Amino acid sequence: MAEQKDIVSLDDIKLLVNSFYDAAKQDDLLGPVFNEKVKDWDRHLNIMYSFWETVILDQYSYKGTPFNQHKDLPINSDHFNRWVNLFSSIVDAHFAGPHADDAKKKAKQFGTVFWNKMEFLRNT
Repeated sequence: MAEQKDIVSLDDIKLLVNSFYDAAKQDDLLGPVFNEKVKDWDRHLNIMYSFWETVILDQYSYKGTPFNQHKDLPINSDHFNRWVNLFSSIVDAHFAGPHADDAKKKAKQFGTVFWNKMEFLRNT
């Protein structure tokens, strides 16, 4: 088995994002949400490439407010936990190194922050 490389380029980001969404669309919990919400997959994937390129590689190609796109989704903490676990497993399947570790750490942080903010807004 070849040694895995770290996430170092936009091509790596695209592999990560595409692999994640290929799996998420098939997931019994996440799939229905993504498949219902995302109407233009090319547009969505391009946004995600920019988002993760900014987060992981500090390229600052993403401009947006990700929370606004998620706040009204019919999701709960189980969805966030599944998202984080699936994302981390996809990272581990393809990459190893400091950027890969950071990507998993940041995904977990995003999941926690998003869920806490959503829960707060739903309870106010």
